[in-house]
Amino acid sequence: MTIRLYDTSARQIRDFTPLTPGCVSIYLCGATVQAAPHIGHIRSGLNFDILRRWFTYRGYDVTFIRNVTDIDDKIIAKSAEQGRPWWSIGYENERAFNDGYHALGCLPPTYEPRATGHITEMVEMMRGLIERGHAYEADGNVYFDVRSYDGYLELSNQELDNLLQPSGEGETGKRDPRDFAMWKAAKPGEPSWETPWGRGRPGWHLECSAMAHKYLGTAFDIHGGGLDLIFPHHENEIAQAKAYGDEFARYWLHNAWVTMANEKMSKSLGNSVLVSEMTKAWRPIVLRYYLGTPHYRSMIEYSEEALREAESAFARIEGFVQRVVEKAGGPVEPAAEVPLAFAEAMDDDLGVPQALAVVHTTVRQGNSALAADDKEAAIARLAEVRAMLGVLGLDPLDPHWAGEGDRGEDLHGVVDTLVRLVLQQREAARARKDWPAADAIRDQLQQSGLVIEDSPDGPRWTLGPR
Repeated sequence: MTIRLYDTSARQIRDFTPLTPGCVSIYLCGATVQAAPHIGHIRSGLNFDILRRWFTYRGYDVTFIRNVTDIDDKIIAKSAEQGRPWWSIGYENERAFNDGYHALGCLPPTYEPRATGHITEMVEMMRGLIERGHAYEADGNVYFDVRSYDGYLELSNQELDNLLQPSGEGETGKRDPRDFAMWKAAKPGEPSWETPWGRGRPGWHLECSAMAHKYLGTAFDIHGGGLDLIFPHHENEIAQAKAYGDEFARYWLHNAWVTMANEKMSKSLGNSVLVSEMTKAWRPIVLRYYLGTPHYRSMIEYSEEALREAESAFARIEGFVQRVVEKAGGPVEPAAEVPLAFAEAMDDDLGVPQALAVVHTTVRQGNSALAADDKEAAIARLAEVRAMLGVLGLDPLDPHWAGEGDRGEDLHGVVDTLVRLVLQQREAARARKDWPAADAIRDQLQQSGLVIEDSPDGPRWTLGPR
């Protein structure tokens, strides 16, 4: 068994060898909390949640860090625009992100550090870089000297002479326009912290280098994030950390975007789809299926039609699960091991689409067993399906998804009672051979979004795709 992952820095799929046998350390760039999350933001959390679950299934002890950037230019701009404290905006949106992660079934991180809680570590890192000749102070700002680090731009594969480094307002005193800000001098009315170089606030890149060092040490296994972070963020993280003396991340994994009209989903483009609104219109487990089952390095083009297809595909899985549970007379425990083909797909750069094909094949085999009234085979297939869905975070029998809402479980019981009363009327019509009345009842139920199936054990209902 060898897990293989596409390493952005190597530009190829590599065998994964952990720093510490049996352990995996992961740092994921998390939320910048200037606004509530759209589904593009949450995709990254979902992809790395599945990676984490697979490592855990393979027997690794996983330490998973997902940071919160709670201070940056955009948060400060929102504060001025709305007339609210920066920390109020940050905390409100941090909670919205965590609500989104939870709604879509992401396991909580081992630690979730905030940038503003680690100013001491940032000052220590800047002091060390200045002493080593990799950084300098100018006008209260602290800049990283990109020419002082020979490996700069190896991750993004750019040429230094062609580089256009993003710069913010007030970044004065640079020796080279390509140098980037680690610390920004205080401006009137903005949040600031005291340092040996005057009051100011951290630059975005410094935050992650310092927090990764704090929680994972001088070297760790995997650093993750979206494709848009490769430059400048991840490139600058590497420069700071390695110039400071850290080995830093050994593998770099990047997930692709969710797009609309072939553009990256973003608030600046006005094409975002907020998670809080999406979970009102779609079941969260369906959203997880939609966002989590394409390959993490493949773009997802958002559309209502694609979501409906995901809903229908998951309904086929869920319907099988429900039918076997009814046939078995109670819950069926997940198998101890997933099928070999599923494991091989997941080991090969987290090949979720190929792994999902194994799930659907197993569901079809289970349905055939049900049709043949082979209870034992159907139960065996369900055990395999539950094991696979558990890895993907999509097991409908997992307590997390029970009811999918504060009163979902209670409401299901109410609906079940009402539907069964109507089905009894349909059975009475069938018994007296009043076929038009029986068909009319079935059609009315289907128009309400219910699917009615006549089985040897009597009629049963499920929610149909919208």
